[in-house]
Amino acid sequence: MPTPDRPLRSLGFLTIGLFDEHRPAEGHEATLRLIELGEQLGFDSAWLRHRHLQYGISSPLTVLAAASQRTRRIALGTAVTPLGWENPLRYAEDLATVDVLSGGRLNPGVSVGVPAHYEDVKDALYPDSADREDFGYGRVERLLGLLRGDPASAFQGTEGIESYSRHVQPHVPDLAGRVWYGGGSLRSARWAGQHGLRLLTSNVVKAETGTETGTEFDAIQHAQIRAFRAAHPDGERARVSQGLVVLPTDSATPTQRAKYRAYAAARHARTRTPQGPARLLFAPDLVGGADQLAELLYANASFREVDEVAIALPFTFAPEDYTQILTDLATRLGPLLGWKPASD
Repeated sequence: MPTPDRPLRSLGFLTIGLFDEHRPAEGHEATLRLIELGEQLGFDSAWLRHRHLQYGISSPLTVLAAASQRTRRIALGTAVTPLGWENPLRYAEDLATVDVLSGGRLNPGVSVGVPAHYEDVKDALYPDSADREDFGYGRVERLLGLLRGDPASAFQGTEGIESYSRHVQPHVPDLAGRVWYGGGSLRSARWAGQHGLRLLTSNVVKAETGTETGTEFDAIQHAQIRAFRAAHPDGERARVSQGLVVLPTDSATPTQRAKYRAYAAARHARTRTPQGPARLLFAPDLVGGADQLAELLYANASFREVDEVAIALPFTFAPEDYTQILTDLATRLGPLLGWKPASD
């Protein structure tokens, strides 16, 4: 747990890889350069988030495959893949392939639930089975089983010069043990713990009704982390990564400081009360100098429960902003939290 006498063990960052609709190659290249910079600065992990039918990375694994050839050490993750958009068998093949290409650095993060805007996309996504698809936890269980080596086919053998396996190929024995679940409710946290997964938390949680946690973000997230570890076979050693928006301003220009503060202020209203039918509550964005940010983080009960964090980069900032933020995280804030940059 990262208290002043217990260092932060792992520091990562997350991006959606925003791009211009008319110049998508530039945005994807900028994301790859950002991952390269992260490795140079000593970050432990880089995570990509899906953005289907939007102007952000729709295929993180493809981008991570490219990143695996331009980096040597940094862990590469998805945070998270909504499995409602994926066929677990095909996705297992893709995960295993990228893991092999990366030399075992892949950290798959997944979630379940009905795909966003399902009524609008279901005819294209599942034209023959839209009303029969199961978007529950069983989809994760199928993926885990296939990664572990459960049979995917009843046939194994040779036909002519073609050889067939019953199992997903390539097979990576330990990949299933590196799967993270992106959970924002007590139910999903407990389920992830019961199934031995790792837990990815973020800056959004579900404000549970009928609980003692009320509508305070930190209390809700802390309760979820405790529920996850109580249900996990590894108990207190079960891995949890916390995701927050943290914007250090130590080396920022006056223009950047003003932009960061305006960004956080515009989003602050959603941190006060649950939003929408799902009662989603958002964490405040943290903006300031490294000393101030360290103090705010140490005051956060959820932060004190974990020793891994992944800082979410704002979606709409410019490449030079990301460079400044990552540099300050690695050289100013990280060391104040006891973190040491990784080296090759």
